[in-house]
Amino acid sequence: MNLASFSLSPSDPADSVLLDAIQGKRISPEEALVLYKYGDFLKIQMVARYLREKVRPHTEASYTMFRVVNYTNYCNVECSFCSFMDEIGNGKGYVLSKEDILQKMDYAVEEGADQMFLQGGVYPELPFDYYLDVIRTVKTKYPKMHIRAFSPVEVINLETITKKPLREVLLILKEAGLDSVPGAGAEILTERMRQIISPKKATVSEWVRAMETCHEVGLLGSANVVFGSEETEEEVIEHLSVVRDLQDRTGGFLSFIPWTFQPQTKRFKVRSVPTHEYLKVLGICRIFLDNIKHIETSVMVLGKGVGQLALYSGADDISSVVIEENVLRSFGLKTEKEARKFLKEGGFQPVRRNLLYEEEYDCNQVGVD
Repeated sequence: MNLASFSLSPSDPADSVLLDAIQGKRISPEEALVLYKYGDFLKIQMVARYLREKVRPHTEASYTMFRVVNYTNYCNVECSFCSFMDEIGNGKGYVLSKEDILQKMDYAVEEGADQMFLQGGVYPELPFDYYLDVIRTVKTKYPKMHIRAFSPVEVINLETITKKPLREVLLILKEAGLDSVPGAGAEILTERMRQIISPKKATVSEWVRAMETCHEVGLLGSANVVFGSEETEEEVIEHLSVVRDLQDRTGGFLSFIPWTFQPQTKRFKVRSVPTHEYLKVLGICRIFLDNIKHIETSVMVLGKGVGQLALYSGADDISSVVIEENVLRSFGLKTEKEARKFLKEGGFQPVRRNLLYEEEYDCNQVGVD
């Protein structure tokens, strides 16, 4: 992309920030806020695409294959936006057995998945051995299966029920076969929004402590932001700053995913985020998070149309084919063939990768297309 085509004016405050980003300068939270409040959406999109091309050619986009397994929907956190959880003790929820989980993974393997994403509610009555048995059982049958599991609030629960230091808990899980972790449950990392969204959930400092400890023991993963409720623009940028500061210390985030809230419950306020705002925030993520290599867009949450635009606005990956999703209403791609077709129709050569962002086999050679 020719830099002369940007048409940015140094005298314009937002344009000046974008010029700094093009030149490789780190932008401050205050400058990121200027982009959010006053920046031209198309200019942000253009600069984000330019920076994306330093990671992956604009002719390519990546995806991966994993099976989501929600092992229980019992939860004591009671997030106001969540319709998935069941109250502990009501007898209406479920806990999957090892056999149930293996059956799900058998189907996933038949569909071409070689990774599992294991997550569930916070259920203190579930013993630590359950988690270890599940991981070991899957690894015994599928030794090469990559297992990503347990959001920060889940690992903090395991720390509580075992009465062991978090680092020790994570090392035990890692020895059992845990390969990586999601930076889920972040939503908006400000204390004001934590109190609105989920006052029983991990605080900002607890979320950071959990993620930092995971990274220190070699459990890498992702992070996200979820916006479209009562958060302010300042709080979105504060969230990104928390993530960038943590990444400076650990380098453990391989990717970052901006999402928007979905209306799930009547007690949670959701605003409709226009497409241009989502793409603006995604572009700011690419520009501001200069220490996180990959930016994903969630086709599952946002749909195919926005997903294709996102790949021209700073994202280089569409995340995973959705084999099963119980927590969110899914607009996702159901098969690998469908994912590859989606990318090709958008003008991209599909590149399959794993959860560690290592490129896998050439699907053209194995009859996927």
